This record gives sequence, structure tokens and C-alpha cells, in this order.
Amino acid sequence: MKKMTLAALIALFTLPAVAQQGGFIAPNAPAQASQGGFTGPAASPATVKAVQEMKDDAWVRLEGHIEQRTGDEHYLFRDNTGTLTVEIDDKRWAGQNVSPTDKVQLEGEVDKEWSTVQVDVKSVKKVL
Repeated sequence: MKKMTLAALIALFTLPAVAQQGGFIAPNAPAQASQGGFTGPAASPATVKAVQEMKDDAWVRLEGHIEQRTGDEHYLFRDNTGTLTVEIDDKRWAGQNVSPTDKVQLEGEVDKEWSTVQVDVKSVKKVL
């Protein structure tokens, strides 16, 4: 019985390691099945000015600077065309520290309310 329990525990803990995908793929390696997902074009680059005219829930990618925090998870974002409020959940920072001098790329959804427009950010990346 102990051998069976031990074998079951080993199988249980090694299974996630076997199921993981990713890593280096040699150019001549045979194609492997992936876990799935969308493979089409990403969000088109947009500007603050263009976001003002977009429909609610449109997916956007912005490049510019986060100038200041304006509230809990709300920030003032600026590009060459103007400023916009963005909402960035704490988990979206992914351990990155960003200052107003850092250029960032934000991806997210346009969120239009009665008289306000903001972007609900899903991804934050520093632009080098």
C-alpha cells in the first residue's frame, strides 16, 4: 500500500511539469501542439485622441508615459495627443516599477461611461 501511495504522489507532483509548454524550439524541430489561444493580429496602436472616438470595449494599445496616480488603481496617462485616465489593477504591474520618465506600452479595453472615457489596462510593458 505504501508503494502505491508513493507512486500516486510522485505522479501527482510530476504531472504539472510534464504538461507545461514553452521554452526553446530548434528551427528544424517538428511542430508541437500548443495549448491554444488567439494567433491573429494584436491591438492596433492608438493615441489618446483616437481613444476618445472609439467604441466602448474596443481593444487598444497605447504608448506614452504614466504621469501620476490619481486614485486607487487610477493613473493619468499622456502621449503626444493628450491625457487620459487609465485603470491598472495591481496584478497588471507584474513586478515592474514605472516612473513618469519611463515610456510604457499599455493594452486594454476602452471603458466609456456617461461623460468619461478611460482605458481598463490588461497589460503594462516598459518600452526600452
